[in-house]
Amino acid sequence: MRYGHYRRQLSPTVIPRFRCGHCRRTFSSQTFSTTYWLRRPDLLPAVFQRLLACSGYRQIAREAGCHPTTVMGLAARLGRHALLYLEHHRPPLPIAEPLVIDGFESFEFSQYHPLHVNLAVGAHSHYLYAFTESELRRKGRMTRYQRRRRGWLEARFGRPDPKAVERGVAALVEVAAPQAQPLTIHSDEHDAYPRAFRRLRAYPITHERTSSRVARTPGNPLFPVNLLDLLLRHNSANHKRETIAFSKRRQSVLERVAILAVWRNFMKPFSERHGGGTPAMRLGVTDRGVRIGEILRRRLFPERTPLAPEWAHYYRREVPTRRIPNTRYHQLTLAF
Repeated sequence: MRYGHYRRQLSPTVIPRFRCGHCRRTFSSQTFSTTYWLRRPDLLPAVFQRLLACSGYRQIAREAGCHPTTVMGLAARLGRHALLYLEHHRPPLPIAEPLVIDGFESFEFSQYHPLHVNLAVGAHSHYLYAFTESELRRKGRMTRYQRRRRGWLEARFGRPDPKAVERGVAALVEVAAPQAQPLTIHSDEHDAYPRAFRRLRAYPITHERTSSRVARTPGNPLFPVNLLDLLLRHNSANHKRETIAFSKRRQSVLERVAILAVWRNFMKPFSERHGGGTPAMRLGVTDRGVRIGEILRRRLFPERTPLAPEWAHYYRREVPTRRIPNTRYHQLTLAF
């Protein structure tokens, strides 16, 4: 029932309020908007676009005339909304095409803390079905000082789980295919992948491996995920080579990957030159490309769109960063 209204400076200036006849709680029409509790609701679609245009937080803040932490908060909100949007518009099961998986390597806080973003992409549609994360130990050629530094950091903050990739890839398959089904999976020759698939005893998996040294042409079985790696590197400032815009937390990496996944699956044409529809159109999820206004049209709730356990973990912002002792989680009550 109607329960008055309140005024604000932005249009619409009058926001009606209501009272629930069952629980007697009050709410407003703004409760069901993606811009709830925002003083600058006009920034939400702008930040979405700028994050995909390879802008850093401070660059976006200068353009918008706000503080960089405002942009960080909006990026986190967009990431949570993107997770729910991807789940709400999930392609029909079972998956009717092979999956191509790979680990996109980046880092958090410093280059002493690398990570893998595990990706599962449709071999024919190029639809990004799922992503997870795996914390890595720094490897490769290092100077004597860098090895001592790595040892000191691991002694103080702990060493990453050596089976993180194995666990992350197993979770990746479970997010991509919530119901056990036969799957054909293409991957490179990473040693952790066969061990990860042995964890998934309910999934009959046909695993086909291709060397990562094979030319990354459209004829390569790994081309769909290699192309997504290029798009992640091209469209995200935090993954550029030798950048100062790198992510300070793995949590923010995942939120920005979720934003790019929505853009890639529902907004970007299969081919920039030749069109061909979006990956979601190829799977029959939508009949046309989706605009940013449609994606942000209404607020999605985790109670109504249950997430896979791994993605629910990301939604609550529970991914820790070793170098940040007091990380903030998403624990709001009314705005969860």
